Amino acid sequence: MLTEDRYAYILKVLNEKNTITVQELIDQLNHSESTIRRDLTELENQDRLVRIHGGARRKRQPTDEASMEDKTVKNTHEKQAIARKAIALIEEHEVVFLDAGSTTYEMIPLLADKDITVVTNGVPHAARLADYQIEAILIGGRIKKRTKAVIGSVAADQLGEYHFTKAFLGMNGVDPEAGFTTPDVEEAAVKKKAIRQSNATYVLADPTKFNEVTFAKVADIDDCAVITTSLAEEHRTVAELTKVVTPNNL
Repeated sequence: MLTEDRYAYILKVLNEKNTITVQELIDQLNHSESTIRRDLTELENQDRLVRIHGGARRKRQPTDEASMEDKTVKNTHEKQAIARKAIALIEEHEVVFLDAGSTTYEMIPLLADKDITVVTNGVPHAARLADYQIEAILIGGRIKKRTKAVIGSVAADQLGEYHFTKAFLGMNGVDPEAGFTTPDVEEAAVKKKAIRQSNATYVLADPTKFNEVTFAKVADIDDCAVITTSLAEEHRTVAELTKVVTPNNL
């Protein structure tokens, strides 16, 4: 295999599974250890990956969080399928936390017939909950301009006054090593508090969020269950480390 072909293969694998070992590449490419190590060193020099002990990991890319309006039109069918699975977990008379986010937003129309109370930090969520005549509480704090999520110390402190039977969170990244992450430190603090105040927490994530890592850590991968539509082979580590709810096991 030519050098450029090896480079392309290594980067393709890292894009799919985030990390790879030298031994895996030796087995898959049928080249010597010295050749593989030179390839990884050169790709690191090109700023295309990061060397780690025994292998390499994908280089983290800067993230510019999309607006709520942009998020609601992406992966709509998958988000609606995830929302339906999340709704099946909610029983009558529960008090649930509904995080800001486009996937949790899709849950709201499906809650209309349930006798529950919803606490949310999403401004659009609060308005939609009111439209559907669902008992709701909007926590106070600073409103993010792009996503319309309520964040900050005021929001986190207020959440500390409540206790939830279940919490449903949105997340920007779900990674076996880095855990659950989001781009905003203040928003991460709100999500952390929601997890602490809930009997059970579910992260709603379509497959595009797997093996992604953003700036601020929210929780370890085994701290929350994940609700998604499918789990491809390259995401198997997530399933090994945490409870994953898919169409096959709901």
